[in-house]
Amino acid sequence: MTQAKIGIIGGSGLYQMEALTDLEEVLVETPFGSPSDLVILGTLEGMRVAFLARHGRDHKLLPSELPYRANIYAMKSLGVEYIISASAVGSLKAEVKPLDMVIPDQFIDRTKNRISTFFGDGIVAHIGFGHPVCNQLAAVVGDAISALNFPEVTLHRGGTYICMEGPAFSTQAESNLYRSWGGTVIGMTNLTEAKLAREAEIAYATLALVTDYDCWHPDHDHVTVDLVIDNLKHNAVNAQKVIQETVKRLSQNMPESEAHSALKYAILTPLAKVPQPRKQQLQLLLKKYL
Repeated sequence: MTQAKIGIIGGSGLYQMEALTDLEEVLVETPFGSPSDLVILGTLEGMRVAFLARHGRDHKLLPSELPYRANIYAMKSLGVEYIISASAVGSLKAEVKPLDMVIPDQFIDRTKNRISTFFGDGIVAHIGFGHPVCNQLAAVVGDAISALNFPEVTLHRGGTYICMEGPAFSTQAESNLYRSWGGTVIGMTNLTEAKLAREAEIAYATLALVTDYDCWHPDHDHVTVDLVIDNLKHNAVNAQKVIQETVKRLSQNMPESEAHSALKYAILTPLAKVPQPRKQQLQLLLKKYL
């Protein structure tokens, strides 16, 4: 199977990459089931990349229903070492306006009903997660946005992504609580991905694309669904340009990431004591430590 060092996970509105050539659709089966959709392998800026529509190309999966482990494991099995995750988000700050782009460097977990680890059932690992995104990869994404110089977009480097369960959006009281915590944007998916990517020793960064102000904003009631959909479409076009420029830069220099050795001191269970079925299930993650 074709290998790709760069993985792209497309969120709401971003279901394909127009610039990909030499396309190959692959069904990647994993020990954790099937991913959200077929993975599209293609060439972008001379690099083989793997693209996955997070919610499926027909947007059929709720955030709580996503096969997160299968998605990340599939990327790992294709040789992915860097994941660029594009996501639609709401803004929790007045200065972060719709169509802006945020490269978060922190997360707060408000999820309730999802598995966010590959470990357990006979093998214990505790990854370091104080800095939950790869700073080196995030810097490349930020530099790509700056170079493109979008007239209507302000880039915000750094910030806190509140990851909520969904599918309903926040109450106004919750939205104001998250603002008091210093939240920058709010979404429903990226923290779970970031945790699993770190366990899989994949560098991960979020490209957060602002569609609207969350319900805390006094003008919230004037925001129409049509306006949000228009912003979503506009963001998807911009995101493809950012991803292409990021891949171009990565093709010239792939930074080493702490994420690439995240399991080195994280596994507490002696590997000789791990049940064989679990060892086999996690072979892809454990093989360099066996």
